[in-house]
Amino acid sequence: MSALYKQKKSPYWWWKERYNGRTFYKSTKMTNKSLAKKITQQWNMNLMLGDLSFLGLSSNSNQEIQSYINDYMLFLSNRVNSIKSLKTAQSHLNKFSDAMRQTRVNLLGEISVKDIDQYLDSLKISAKTKKNHLQSISSMMNQAIKEGILKSNPCKLATLPEIVKNGDVHRLLKSIDLEIIFESEGEYKKYFLFLYHTGLRANDVACLKYGDIDFKKKSVVRLIRKSKRVHEFPIADVLINNLDKGRNSDEPIFPSLFNDSEQNDKLSKPRKYMQTLLKAKERPHADLHSFRHTFNQSLFELGMDVEDRQKLLAHASTSATKIYTHPNFDLAMQYVNQVPKYGKEYNHSITN
Repeated sequence: MSALYKQKKSPYWWWKERYNGRTFYKSTKMTNKSLAKKITQQWNMNLMLGDLSFLGLSSNSNQEIQSYINDYMLFLSNRVNSIKSLKTAQSHLNKFSDAMRQTRVNLLGEISVKDIDQYLDSLKISAKTKKNHLQSISSMMNQAIKEGILKSNPCKLATLPEIVKNGDVHRLLKSIDLEIIFESEGEYKKYFLFLYHTGLRANDVACLKYGDIDFKKKSVVRLIRKSKRVHEFPIADVLINNLDKGRNSDEPIFPSLFNDSEQNDKLSKPRKYMQTLLKAKERPHADLHSFRHTFNQSLFELGMDVEDRQKLLAHASTSATKIYTHPNFDLAMQYVNQVPKYGKEYNHSITN
């Protein structure tokens, strides 16, 4: 049964009612109690008829959160081509649904700004990643508004923590960093070698198979995911010497990291291993993409011009059905073999 009451800082009578397990509060905007009662009688009648419009809600707002997420993901799958984007949205929304269920918020229309803020605070992730979660939830709620299920999007008023940049995470690796990384005989040493001596992106290297390597020509032919084109690159002798020519062509070079999809969660392990090595020596933070920047810088210092470096780093524009081969393949081969080598088998002075 509804109740009328006064708040200390308000001259008006307020209405309070329980509906479908949720308590609603609303000001009548009346100082006269008898007039306030007449207004609340109408509101009570609206609730009985399932009309929630006076609360800024749709009668469809009773849809369960997980049920709508399932419908929304079906809608999204017919409009988004990226499997990675779909998997990310699904992961974010399922996590949100689980959190709402734990706080006993089961219906789409029950989600408040406070619920969103508390959910974001509960996530033990970076501020930037929290922003990505919020965007996924907000996009779903915007669609619910278009479908007439919600009247407003609580995500619009949610508050994100300040995003603080963690230095230059993709910084260049200096000689001392490379010595630290390649002095280690850990399981990821060969993977790091390929990152450093090819400049390929982390997932493109992780997905390499022995069949991608032309041992006679000393090249790698691979579909580069970001450019969506097949490229051929010369690869350094140090990489050829670290491969077993007798392996099956379908066998991954890095079995523990291989994941033939756009999203590769396995790459966190070599990244964390590398960061642990650097942190132990009190070196600045870096990540796997740092190898790509360092390869580019090494070629620059060796004198390779910017156009050739862009082509070698798979920045070239070409037909998606054509294998792109570096126009100065032999010259490029000379450059990649001049990139400085690091590790116990090479004598290198450590400099900052």
